[in-house]
Amino acid sequence: MNISDVARKTGLTSKAIRFYEEKGLMTAPSRGENGYRLYNAKHLEELTLLRQARQVGFNLEECREMLALFHNPQRHSADVKARTLEKVAGIEAHIQELNLMRERLLALAASCPGDDSADCPIINDLLGCCHGQKKV
Repeated sequence: MNISDVARKTGLTSKAIRFYEEKGLMTAPSRGENGYRLYNAKHLEELTLLRQARQVGFNLEECREMLALFHNPQRHSADVKARTLEKVAGIEAHIQELNLMRERLLALAASCPGDDSADCPIINDLLGCCHGQKKV
């Protein structure tokens, strides 16, 4: 298969496929006499796993670990599950951080009259000021 066939079958762009190859995330394809990359079913599996893992939030290093597990016939599903639950915990922590940011932004917006005045409680707060006075 050529890269456009693989792109169509995996839902990735040719650029993404070359990127994953450059980063060593997938098995390097062989080259034909014309120098073009030649892909097989193993590449499709690797690239599909990469696309799906990226879609659920795994970063490149985490994808590398998942691919290593994929290639390891001695893997334990417990290891895959543990990595997945670690990712869930990270996502939950990020959601908490985002909720705190949201609450702070809502509080800032509520503190601002939103009128034509130059005095802005939002700017003052972001500058670390109280009532127009810098904190010392």
